[in-house]
Amino acid sequence: MVTAIVGANWGDEGKGKITDVKAAQSDIVIRYQGGSNAGHTIVNPYGKFALHQLPSGVFHSHIVNIIGNGVALSPEKLVAELKSLEDRGVPKPNVIVSNRAQVVMPYHVAFDSLEEARLSSKSFGSTRSGIAPFYADKFSKIGFQVSELYDDEATLRDRIERLLAIKNTLLVHLYGQEPLTVDEVYSKLMEYKEMLAPYAADTFSILHDAVKEGKHILLEGQLGSLKDPDFGIYPMVTSSSTLAGYGAVGAGLPPYEIKEIITVVKAYSSAVGAGEFVSEIFGEEADELRRRGGDGGEYGATTGRPRRMGWLDLVATRYGCQAQGTTAVAMTVLDALGYLDEIPVCVAYELDGKKIDYFPPTCDLKRCKPVLKLMPGWKCDIRGIREYGKLPENTRRYIEFAEQQIGFPVTMVSNGPARDDIIYR
Repeated sequence: MVTAIVGANWGDEGKGKITDVKAAQSDIVIRYQGGSNAGHTIVNPYGKFALHQLPSGVFHSHIVNIIGNGVALSPEKLVAELKSLEDRGVPKPNVIVSNRAQVVMPYHVAFDSLEEARLSSKSFGSTRSGIAPFYADKFSKIGFQVSELYDDEATLRDRIERLLAIKNTLLVHLYGQEPLTVDEVYSKLMEYKEMLAPYAADTFSILHDAVKEGKHILLEGQLGSLKDPDFGIYPMVTSSSTLAGYGAVGAGLPPYEIKEIITVVKAYSSAVGAGEFVSEIFGEEADELRRRGGDGGEYGATTGRPRRMGWLDLVATRYGCQAQGTTAVAMTVLDALGYLDEIPVCVAYELDGKKIDYFPPTCDLKRCKPVLKLMPGWKCDIRGIREYGKLPENTRRYIEFAEQQIGFPVTMVSNGPARDDIIYR
C-alpha cells in the first residue's frame, strides 16, 4: 500500500511529524520532489531535527529511506545531514538515492542568488538553494543525472562545454560575473560521484519489487498545494509539483498504487516567502501567534526567517485538499491557539464587493479580502490529551467546524511537538 503525506497550504504545516508518526508502520519512506529549500521538523527521543533532504523515516532503523528521481539533490547537504544525525547519536539510517535523480550544482545556487539580487524588491523570496535554476536546467535537458557521473570523461566534458555556452553568456553579460570553466565543473561532478557512490541505486526496480511484495510505502511531500507551479499562487511558487499525484512521477510508482492521501492542515496559517496570503495578520497580533506557534516559534526551518502568520483559511484549505486528492486530513499545532478568547477563521473571500467561497487564480486573489467568523476559544493547554472526547468542547467545535467546511475527514489531531502528542479519530 502506498500512502502520501502532503501539505494543503503554503508549506510548514507539520508534515515531518505526521510522516515520522506514520513511518513506524511503513517499510519505505520516499522524498519525491523539491530539495533542500524546505525543512521538515521532527521532535523525538534523539532531540529536535530539521530535515532538508533526508526522508523523515531516518529515525526508524527498519525503514528504507529513498531520495527519488524527482528530487533536486544537493550531495554536499545530503552528506552533511547524515553526518549531523550521526553526531547526535542517531543510528546510521538506510538511505538510497535514485540513480535517475539530478544534482544541484554550485552554479545553480549562484544563479538563484544573482537573480534574486537582480530582481531586488520584485524578487520571489527564494531560499537561494538553487531550486528554480536546477529545475530549469532539468527541463531544458542540460542537467546531470546521478548515473551520468559514472559516464566516460570525454562524454561528460562534451556535455559541460555545451552547458557553459549558455551559462557563461548569462554569467558574463547579464550578471557581470567571471565565466565558469569546464575543468571546475568536471571536478565538482567527480566530487559528487565519490560522495554518492555508497547511496546510488536503481530505485525504480526497488520500488516496483516492493509494490509486488505488498510493502507499506510512504511518500513524503514538500511544501503545500498553494506552492504548486500549476495550482498555487503563481508565480510565487516552487519549481516542482507539490501534489500527491506527482509522487507517482517523482518516485517512479504506478499512480493507481497511491491509495491513501493524508493532507496536513495547520490549525492556523503560516507562510515563508512572497505571495498572496488572504488571511494574513500583522503587528503584535502576528508576533504573539508566531511566538506561541510550532515548537519554539514560527521560523523557517531552512531560512530561519520569521514566518508570515494568519488565521486558518478554510477557502484555501478546501481548495488545497481538493488539489491533493485528499482521503484524510491531519490537523496540527492546535495547542498553539489555547491563549485566545476568540479565534478568527476565514470562511469566505470578498472579491470586488462580492462574497465567494472558491480559491481564484492569483490575478483575482490579489484583490480578495478575508471574510472572518469568530469561534469561541478554549483558554487552556491541551497538550498531553490523548483521547478526542477529552478535548475541551470548544476545541472539538473548532475541529469539527473546519472539517465540515473543508469537506474531508479530520482523522489525526496533533496537540504538541512530540511524536506521541497525537490524537486519532
